[in-house]
Amino acid sequence: MAVSKKILLVDDNPLVLEMMGRALSKEGFYCMKANSADEAMAILGLERPDIILSDYHMPDVDGFAFRQNLIAMPGYKDIPFMFLTSEDDNELMLKGINLEAVDYILKDTPLPVVVTKINNFLTTVREQHERTLKELSVAAMALNLHSVPQRLPVIKGFEVDFWHKSFQNYPGGDFIDFIKIDERYTFIVLGDVMGKKWGAWYFSFGFLSYIRAAVRICIAEGNFSTKSILQKINAVVYHDPVVNDVLSSLSLLMVDTLGASITYSGAGDLPLLYYNTVDKSLKQIGSSGMLLGLMPDGDFDEQVLKLRTGDRLFIFTDGIIDFEDTNGKKTDYNTFTEAVKPYLGQSFAAFKKSTFLQGKTVAHIDDCSLIHLQKTDQ
Repeated sequence: MAVSKKILLVDDNPLVLEMMGRALSKEGFYCMKANSADEAMAILGLERPDIILSDYHMPDVDGFAFRQNLIAMPGYKDIPFMFLTSEDDNELMLKGINLEAVDYILKDTPLPVVVTKINNFLTTVREQHERTLKELSVAAMALNLHSVPQRLPVIKGFEVDFWHKSFQNYPGGDFIDFIKIDERYTFIVLGDVMGKKWGAWYFSFGFLSYIRAAVRICIAEGNFSTKSILQKINAVVYHDPVVNDVLSSLSLLMVDTLGASITYSGAGDLPLLYYNTVDKSLKQIGSSGMLLGLMPDGDFDEQVLKLRTGDRLFIFTDGIIDFEDTNGKKTDYNTFTEAVKPYLGQSFAAFKKSTFLQGKTVAHIDDCSLIHLQKTDQ
């Protein structure tokens, strides 16, 4: 696999920027140049580099403050960062390393050496990334574990599909499942294990196991209440020492093909987006339930929707509505709503190809998961 070589150069000296840019471009780098930390932040709002090379000394915001700002922003703190300096000062170098800089480069270092250092680092990062992915994949295959379904369920009178993109192609904390009980009842599960970085992937299987077991047990007892099922899941998570410090959101829906209805309960999740085909309206369907495991009683509620032909539901995790610009991370539900509107008269397959979702494959800052459910003719 080719190593991505997109670099952001930050220096208030135009000559240094030009020389470094030319040398790196000849070696196949795509160079973005900024003459200040503010200009660099503006560039980062548009494109994500594979590495940042920044000068120490710059007016207004120096290299240290720039690096501190990046560390405070979840979407940028993991971008590898190197300092460029004209001073061979051990104290300054130590300060840079304490800011999680991967290296420093003296400005009088021959350009071929600079190029080699950056190339070697990016190659190492890529190899480590691929090795981690391979190890995770092998472990999942050996245990037959999947955090998203391998195939879609067939639900009479309904069309169901989903779109999922993990953060930087690592298995993440989002999990999706379709639990088909019989021809009448199917449960739809969408959750998001929070924190733990890449370790969230492992915890997602624990939550899925509890959810599947709770659904089956409750159904066997004749209990079809999503609220009750959610409370059982919550109680087990709360008292389990392995996962009780790992919080997760959960959307739990039960599709009833006979009644053409959806029963919904949520735990700390985002409101569902409901399209009513009669009045052509988009409205939010929210839940008051708390995150799984947060309290012994999650205070869950239950809502029932009767769907008519053409009605749609969109269920999603926060990666779909999270964005990051020069002012940091923000959540914008309305942007997603506006992106959906032009596709309401089209298939979900068309929306999966939309610029909105395709943009998420490049610039997303978290796992992204979206489930679409539409009532069709019987």
